[in-house]
Amino acid sequence: MQVSEHAVTIEATDGIGLAATLYLPPGDGPFATLMEALPYRMDDVTSSYADSYLRFADEGGFAVLRLDLRGTGSSGGHLPDEYSDIERDDLATVIRWIAAQRWSSGRVGLFGTSYSGFNSLHMAMEDLPELGAIVAMYATDDRYTDDVHWCGGVLRALDLIDYPLYMVAMNALPPVPARWGEGWEDEWRARVDRAEPWILEWLRHPRGNDPMWRRGSVRVGPDGAGYDRIRCPTMLIAGWADGYRDNTFRTVQHLGVPWRLLAGPWVHKDPSVARPGPNVDSDREIMAFFHEHLRDGAPSSAHPAQVFVRRPTPPTADLAHHDGSWVDLDEWPAPGLTFETRLVDTSTGIVDELVVRGDTGMYAWNSCAGGLPWGQPLDQRLDNDCSITHDWRDGAQQVLMGHADVRLRVRSSATVGHVSVKLCDVAPDGTSTLITRGMLDLQQVGCWPADAYGTPDGVARPLVPGEWIDLRIEFEATTWTLLPDHVLRLAIAGTDWPNCWPPAEPFTLGVDRSSIVLSLPVVDAPASTHPFAGGPGPSDGEREGVVWRYEHDVIGRETRVVTRYGGHYDGVPGIEVDDVYEGELGISTVDLGHAWARGRSRFDLTLQTDQGATVCTTEARLHV
Repeated sequence: MQVSEHAVTIEATDGIGLAATLYLPPGDGPFATLMEALPYRMDDVTSSYADSYLRFADEGGFAVLRLDLRGTGSSGGHLPDEYSDIERDDLATVIRWIAAQRWSSGRVGLFGTSYSGFNSLHMAMEDLPELGAIVAMYATDDRYTDDVHWCGGVLRALDLIDYPLYMVAMNALPPVPARWGEGWEDEWRARVDRAEPWILEWLRHPRGNDPMWRRGSVRVGPDGAGYDRIRCPTMLIAGWADGYRDNTFRTVQHLGVPWRLLAGPWVHKDPSVARPGPNVDSDREIMAFFHEHLRDGAPSSAHPAQVFVRRPTPPTADLAHHDGSWVDLDEWPAPGLTFETRLVDTSTGIVDELVVRGDTGMYAWNSCAGGLPWGQPLDQRLDNDCSITHDWRDGAQQVLMGHADVRLRVRSSATVGHVSVKLCDVAPDGTSTLITRGMLDLQQVGCWPADAYGTPDGVARPLVPGEWIDLRIEFEATTWTLLPDHVLRLAIAGTDWPNCWPPAEPFTLGVDRSSIVLSLPVVDAPASTHPFAGGPGPSDGEREGVVWRYEHDVIGRETRVVTRYGGHYDGVPGIEVDDVYEGELGISTVDLGHAWARGRSRFDLTLQTDQGATVCTTEARLHV
C-alpha cells in the first residue's frame, strides 16, 4: 500500500471553503495528524513541499494536511493581512475538523517554516485541546523587531523588494481551475480588486507596541511577558544566518511546556539543504518530536537543545560549510553562563565623530539570508573603514552564546539619527567576519520593543542636535568561538544600509569613547551526543539566473545594489510556473535623505483548463 492523496474542502465558520490536500499513510489508522497552513499556494508555487508531506506519511506514519489560507491558492474568502483574527479562527476550525475524522487519533501537530512556523506559534497560544505539539522553523516571536518589517524602530529596506512585494502579486493570482470549478475567472478578478498591498498597513504602524504588531507576536512585553500563553510542547528550529534567530534562547527561557531547540548555522532554508552546513535531516528530527508528543513515543532527544557553536570561517557569498561544533543544553540560561565586559578607554572627554556615509553596511547585506541572492555577509573591512571601531585581543579561546549588548553615550548633529553596532571577528590576515549586529533609531530610545531595554509606554521624540543620549543596544542572538590569535571588533555606524532604511537627513554621529561598555555572554557547554543524520547539502544550481551586484557611481556619488532571481518549475500535474523577482536599492553617499527602492515581481501560471493551456499573469511593482 502507498500513501493516498485527497483534495478536501473544509467549511470555515463564515461558510467559505478552505482548500486542502490530505495525505493518508497506509493502514486504517487512527493516525496522529500533522498540518501546515500557508498563503504560498500548495498546487503551484510551493508544490515541492509535498516531498516532506509524503515522507511524514510514508516513513513517519502520520496523516498530513496542507491548507491554503483563505483568499490564497484555491481557498475562498479574503486574507486582509498577515496573521489576522480570521486566520486563527480558520486554523482552529480545521484543527477541530481533523480531530473529528474517523481516520484521526484526535491529536494534531502544527508545523511549518517561516509563515507557517509563525502561525504554529499563534495557535499554540489558543489553548486548543486537540493541538498536541508544534514545530516552528525559522519563525519569530516578535513580528516588529524580528521579521521583515522593522529593525530597532527602523524600516527594513532590502526586504521591501522581496516578500512585501511578491505577496502582492501572489495574492492576486487565481484559484486553480481544477479545484475551484466554474467561476474561477470571476474569483480572479475579485482578488485583483481587493488586493491592497499588506505593506501599506505595516507603514501605517511605525511603533512596535502597537496592537497590530503584538497580534501574532508571542512577546507582549519585556521580561518574558506573553510566553506563558504557549500551552503545548514546542520545538524551535533556527539558523544563525537567518533573520529570525532571536526566537531561540529568550523563548525557551520562558516556556513552561516541554520544549526542544535545534539551532544550526543555516540560512532561511531547510537544514538538509541550507547554506552553510553542516546539514542535518530536519524531517527526521521533526517526526521524532511529534512521535514523542502526539503518540507518547520515545524522547526525541536526550537533551532539550542542540546548538551549533560557530568558529571563524572566511566569509564568501555562498558559504557552503561553517566550521564549528554541536553542544547540548538542558536549560537556558546555561549553567555557568557569565557576562564579561570590555571597555574601550576610561579617559574622559574623548569624543569620536563620524560623518555618516549612506552606504555603510553594504557588505553586511541583509539580516534574513536565504537562497541566493539573499546570501552571507562578506568581508566587513570596507564597512569597518566607514565606522568607529574598537578592537580587543584577549589571548584566550572563549565561546559566546546568547545576546551580547553594548552601552554607549551618543549624540547626533541633526534631529534624526540611527546607531548601528556590529561585532566582527578579525583574522590574522585582516579579514573581518560579521558575528552579530544591532540597530536602534535614536528617536525611539526608551521605547520597547524597538529598544530592548525600554518600556512599553516609552514615547518617541525628535532629537535635540548635540544633546547626549545614553543607550544600550542588544545584539541579535548568536554563537561564536573567539580564538587567541583573532581580534574582536566593535563597529559603530550611523546606518546599516541596505539592511535598513537610512535616516532622513545627513548627520554626524558623536560617541563618547569612555562610555562604551561591551558585555559578552560566555559559556562552557558540553559537546553534543545527539545522533544527527546528515542531509544532501546545498546545490550549486542556486547560482543560475541569480544577480547580486554592488554598483558605485563615482560621478553621481551614489551606491546601488541590484538583485534578481526566479525561473521555471512545475507545480502539480497540469500546472507550470514562471516567476521573477528583481529590484534595485540606491542611496547617495553624501545625502542620507536621498534613497530609493524599486522592485518587480511577476508570476506566470500555465494552467490546463477546458479551453486548453491558459496563461495567467500577475505583476507587482514597487517604488519607495
